[in-house]
Amino acid sequence: MKKKLSSLPFNGTAEQKQQLMAVIEENKNDESKLISVMQQAQDIYGYLPIEVQEMISEGMGIPLEKVYGVSTFYAQFSLSPKGKYNISVCLGTACYVKGAQTLVDKLQEKLGIGIDECTPDGKFSLTACRCIGACGLGPVMTINDEVYGRLTADDIDDILAKYQD
Repeated sequence: MKKKLSSLPFNGTAEQKQQLMAVIEENKNDESKLISVMQQAQDIYGYLPIEVQEMISEGMGIPLEKVYGVSTFYAQFSLSPKGKYNISVCLGTACYVKGAQTLVDKLQEKLGIGIDECTPDGKFSLTACRCIGACGLGPVMTINDEVYGRLTADDIDDILAKYQD
């Protein structure tokens, strides 16, 4: 799955920027520390928007293309923020053949977002994963640490209602 940059505006704070700049300063002379810096940046911001990647690029003297390439290559990096409730639908083979795509379609319709996007209010984000090891319960989705199995698209409204606070 190709990652895409968030369409939400970047809202980093001065404190976050100060934390990131301290990390960059500590590692700026060692290009081999790029992944570590990016991991720490994601810990600070929760994701790696292009603005953060630019700060890393400039601060470490590494081309932005390389920083972006690393951020899109490794699954551990997210280019969009996670919502308060991160919904992940398993699209592994067992779940997929049992109808997981219909869950994704229904969630996209209900939330008005696509895969790897976050609702403008920051409440929900939607991701897809390859397998969570619950194939017998397929199709499966998680919301944060809660697992929902043997789902149909008709279950989505009731599940989302639990998270309307």
